Amino acid sequence: MADYTRLMARDGHEFNAWLAAPKGAPRGAVIILQEIFGVNAHIRAVTESYAAEGYLAIAPCLFDRVRRDLELGYSADEVEEGRGTMKQLAQDTVLLDIGASLNVVKHAGRVAAIGYCWGGTQAYLAACTLPVAAAVAYYGTSIAMHLDKHPVHPVLYHFGERDKSIPPEAIEKIRAADPQGIYHLYPADHGFSCDHRAMYDAECAALARARTLQFLADHVG
Repeated sequence: MADYTRLMARDGHEFNAWLAAPKGAPRGAVIILQEIFGVNAHIRAVTESYAAEGYLAIAPCLFDRVRRDLELGYSADEVEEGRGTMKQLAQDTVLLDIGASLNVVKHAGRVAAIGYCWGGTQAYLAACTLPVAAAVAYYGTSIAMHLDKHPVHPVLYHFGERDKSIPPEAIEKIRAADPQGIYHLYPADHGFSCDHRAMYDAECAALARARTLQFLADHVG
């Protein structure tokens, strides 16, 4: 079963989150952190897919502080709308919402943050500042801009070799800042794990997914 639930952050902000429960007892929990397109059909499907793997899964609507229930597709205009919405958010309040999500699911056991693009950066920051057990960052575009913060929990990184938004020098800076991280590069572009986008690469997505599930088994349960 999956549906929206209402959460409250420590500053009193109320927001929605897509919550998906496993059929049996959960083996742990995951927080799915959105791209700049909101908690759209793709992110909801990803959340439900982790519930199918036995995790209590939640995807907070991080854009609710700017515009509630925003769901975008992948056209050029929607990319710009997503970027504009993201830029209106203060980073500390985003972490408040992720922290509230963590509090909702932590009864299931250890919790991992898994993020995509902008959400990949948020997963990195969660590993730096929140009591998650681990984090997975899929092509986190802005991680290299936050290297003044260092992860205190294990992080798995997925990057595309053809991703112009994350050049090799940025990845090397991230490696230097987090030498304990696990790094994988794929012969793919940005967004290769999203089957709703033209740059989707099924083979790379499947490999990254398998590696993520093993990482979760090692660090969450």
